[in-house]
Amino acid sequence: MRYRTLSNGTTSFEVSTLCLGAMNFGTRTDPETSHAILDRFVEAGGTFIDTANNYSVWSGGHGRESEDLLGGWLRDRGNRESLRIATKLGAAQKDPAKPLSTTPPTNYEGLSAEVIRRQAPESARHLGISHIDVLYGHVDDRDVDLAETVGAFGALQRDGLIGIAGISNVATWRVVEAREEARRQGIAPYGVVQQQYSYLQPAPRLGRNNFVTPGLLDYAASTGTPERPALAITAYSPLHQGAIARRDQPLWGGVDHPTSRARRDLLHDIAGEIGATPNQVALAWLLGGEVPVIPVIGASSVAQLNEALGAVELDLDAEIRARLDAESGESR
Repeated sequence: MRYRTLSNGTTSFEVSTLCLGAMNFGTRTDPETSHAILDRFVEAGGTFIDTANNYSVWSGGHGRESEDLLGGWLRDRGNRESLRIATKLGAAQKDPAKPLSTTPPTNYEGLSAEVIRRQAPESARHLGISHIDVLYGHVDDRDVDLAETVGAFGALQRDGLIGIAGISNVATWRVVEAREEARRQGIAPYGVVQQQYSYLQPAPRLGRNNFVTPGLLDYAASTGTPERPALAITAYSPLHQGAIARRDQPLWGGVDHPTSRARRDLLHDIAGEIGATPNQVALAWLLGGEVPVIPVIGASSVAQLNEALGAVELDLDAEIRARLDAESGESR
């Protein structure tokens, strides 16, 4: 395993360069398998685990199954102090009688101070921990004043309930403004932003704010100074939910276009040449980029996890990276 430091200018700690996503643990992935995956991740040196308070609501769950499973596992293993736990709030159901949606009406609780104050301790309770290392706003909320949201996260940091605050599914300009608002309030800014990101990238579209963009990468690269505290990027769906490894899987989320299909073919070609898998090449491309990100990997079996772990020390040489980048979205 390899490691990097997360920081918001005030709080800093080390995390593994792969983050294990626990979204389906306790629901689609049964407890026994979930525990085996978690055990293998820790055995391999993994320290960073990611969940949320609304997972699996869309498949009949109550939303906190993964937090509950993690809490039980942490208690049983007694390894809380060696791990960094991230969870999210703000996208749980506002009205339990209505479904969640990624398009309006979303039925999200949102990021008001009241929601943040109420839901953060509840997540800690379900996780069985006294301190949440990273707490994200799950989806940016433009209906609440940024000063209110940022101030509420700052209060949690001041009270010691969370270490580093973050935001997810957000436009880059909103990240910048939120961090400037934190500076005005004299509190630590967002230190992490989580967006969707993989080797398959969507065509640009106004309003598509959930993907990593070149502008976000450029902004993150500019951070890490006293005047501009560090900002790390974590990437969900880095393997595009199986569509990278399996060419019979449909492409979704705006990436179904000829360039993506050419990029997927190239991943398979290069994987064959270097004796790796397409998934490993895709993860290595993210890990070794000019602005490296932390992939959040989902695994439903130990075998899937082991494949992903094989990417950690797969260093793509300059010629391979040049070939991969030549098929970038910039060529469209």
